[in-house]
Amino acid sequence: MKLNPTFRRLLGGLAPVALLLAFVAPRTVAAQATDQDHVVSSQALDQQLANSSAARQQNIDTLQKLLETPTAQKAMHDAKVDPQQVKSAIPTLSDDELANLSGRANKAQSDLAAGFIGPGLFTIIILAIIVIIIIIVIH
Repeated sequence: MKLNPTFRRLLGGLAPVALLLAFVAPRTVAAQATDQDHVVSSQALDQQLANSSAARQQNIDTLQKLLETPTAQKAMHDAKVDPQQVKSAIPTLSDDELANLSGRANKAQSDLAAGFIGPGLFTIIILAIIVIIIIIVIH
C-alpha cells in the first residue's frame, strides 16, 4: 500500500505526539484523581489527632478515677491486687479497649447512682474491669 507523501509526513509528525499522549495522559489523570481523593488538610489531621488524644486521655482519667474510689480500693485490697500496678497498666491499653472499659465504668457508676444496681454488684463490676485490664496487659 502506497501512501501519499503529504499524508506520510503528517503521520510521521503525529505518531510521536500520539504515543506521548497515550503514555502520559493516563498517568496525569490518575495522579490528579489520587490527589483529589486523598487530599486532607494538615489542619484537619491535627484536629482529628487532637480529638483522638483528648478522648483517649478522658478514658484513661475515667478508669483511674474509678480505681481511686473507696469501693475500688477495698476490692483491690481484698483481691490482693496492687492498685499502682493496675493504674500504670491503664495507659498501655489500646484506644478501643480504653473506650470499652471506660464506657462500662461510666455505666456502672450511673447505674449505682440511679439505684439500678447495689454496692455489691458495683464491686463485682469494678473487679471485672480490674481483671480485664490485667488480662489485656499480660496477654
